[in-house]
Amino acid sequence: MDETIDLSDERGTEDKYLTFALGNEHYGMKISLVIDIIMVQAITDVPEVPRYIKGIINLRGKIVPVMDVRCRFNKEELAYNDRTCIIVTNVGGNLVGLIVDMVSEVMDILPEDIALPSQGGPEMQNRYISGIGKTANGVKLLLDIDRLVSDH
Repeated sequence: MDETIDLSDERGTEDKYLTFALGNEHYGMKISLVIDIIMVQAITDVPEVPRYIKGIINLRGKIVPVMDVRCRFNKEELAYNDRTCIIVTNVGGNLVGLIVDMVSEVMDILPEDIALPSQGGPEMQNRYISGIGKTANGVKLLLDIDRLVSDH
């Protein structure tokens, strides 16, 4: 990560989203759910968990399970590099780390610029997408983080 993204001014702002990439696809999540963004660190394996759960980390004395979002979406696994980040989020009072290829920026996406996901057939449905944000430089797939983390 080349620069620090300041989250302190963003909390509680409904129209702000943290955007990130998985390969060529761009995603967003409400900034109010983001606790921290950290570089990938040593991850302790946990036996008998789904393939997308990479294990746990110790984050300032708290044990945080870590999910590889790329694996969660059944994409090809890639080696982590210096751009790979863990987005620490709060889901139902529990901290969860989401491994993403690269964090992009915090941006405003107004409600009028968010379309509902297509209901055009089973191939177009994705239970983890809550909306599609239209931005000046393309679209961002807005994630339903609660469902992403809790849906088995």
